[in-house]
Amino acid sequence: MAEQRDLVDPQTQAQRFERIREAHQSETAEDYVELIADLIEANGEARIVDLSQRFGVSHTTVNKIIARLKKEGLVNAQPYRSLFLTEEGAALAKACKERHLIVLAFLKAIGVSDETAEMDAEGVEHHVSEETLAAFRRFTEGGR
Repeated sequence: MAEQRDLVDPQTQAQRFERIREAHQSETAEDYVELIADLIEANGEARIVDLSQRFGVSHTTVNKIIARLKKEGLVNAQPYRSLFLTEEGAALAKACKERHLIVLAFLKAIGVSDETAEMDAEGVEHHVSEETLAAFRRFTEGGR
C-alpha cells in the first residue's frame, strides 16, 4: 500500500507550479540564445537554417521565435542575414551554458552515462533552482 502524504497548503503549491510555468516560458529563449552563441563560436555565424536543422523545426517556427527574441532584446536579426546576440542575449547564453555544464557534470558524477546525461541536462537546466545548482557545483568540486 502506498504511503499517504499530507498535501501542502494551496498557496505554497500554487507558488511551486508558478515557478515551473515561468521556467517553461523562458526555456525556449534560453535554448535559442545558447545555440546561437554555440553556432557563432563554432561557425562564425548563426543562421535560421542552422537553428531549424538543429532544433528539428520548420523555418517558420524559428522565424517566429526569433521575432519574439528580438522584441525581448536578446537577438539582432535582419532578413537574409546572420543572427547576433545582444549584450543581454550573450549574458543569458553564457549563464545558460554554465548552468548546463554544472548539471551535466553532476549527472556524470553520479554515474549517469554521457549520452543520457546530455539529454537529461537539457531539461533539468531550465528548472533547477540556484540553491540546487550550487549544491550540484559543490558536489562535483568535491565539497559535498
